[in-house]
Amino acid sequence: MLLEVNELNVFYGAIHALQGISFHVEKGEIVTLIGANGAGKSTTLNTLSGLVRARAGSIKFNEQEITATPPYNIVSLGIVQVPEGRKIFAPLTVMENLDMGAFTRKDSASIKQSLERVFKSFPRLKERLTQYGGTLSGGEQQMLAMGRGLMADPELLLLDEPSMGLAPLLVEEIFAIIQEINAQGTSILLVEQNAQMALSIADRAYVLETGRIVLEGPAQEVADNPEVKVAYLGG
Repeated sequence: MLLEVNELNVFYGAIHALQGISFHVEKGEIVTLIGANGAGKSTTLNTLSGLVRARAGSIKFNEQEITATPPYNIVSLGIVQVPEGRKIFAPLTVMENLDMGAFTRKDSASIKQSLERVFKSFPRLKERLTQYGGTLSGGEQQMLAMGRGLMADPELLLLDEPSMGLAPLLVEEIFAIIQEINAQGTSILLVEQNAQMALSIADRAYVLETGRIVLEGPAQEVADNPEVKVAYLGG
């Protein structure tokens, strides 16, 4: 088991944001969390990254307990989050942004390999290496955020709303790249408002409602569920 989450409880002040959720990600899988705004999807990813502290419950990665591990150590262990809203460094060039992704790594040969992998997945970034991050289009910024994440050589990539604000054609391109990254051996936990796209590429899915998992199963089975169709897939 790559990632195992048991009875995770998270509070924001008096608000019980995650109410005892349990789920897992196997090596090589794409797993998606779907749900309405405020269901707890981003909170789940932020807790896995160590940015938010759990009040109770357990997170294990490669069978190692990481519930109280600081965020910078979590990156070194192999979990990397590509945050909602991209959060690239606008005043830095594309190359400097990518370099920031490799800040925990020391082996220059393997960093170079990761850079080649990023250029293969995102050839547009190679064309814009000296351009400032803030001058890129929304789609290019999303590619840069994902490329920066890959520069840390993650075993598990946490993607938070990768299609947000993108034109439909770009959404298809981003999702094709997510599948390609997964095919190269990176496991993916995907949070995505576009439930239809997420379910079309995922192996398994969990549906979150107000901090609880209300449904789980193979992605196709979840997509065929009548309640999911009405709530998230437009009927």
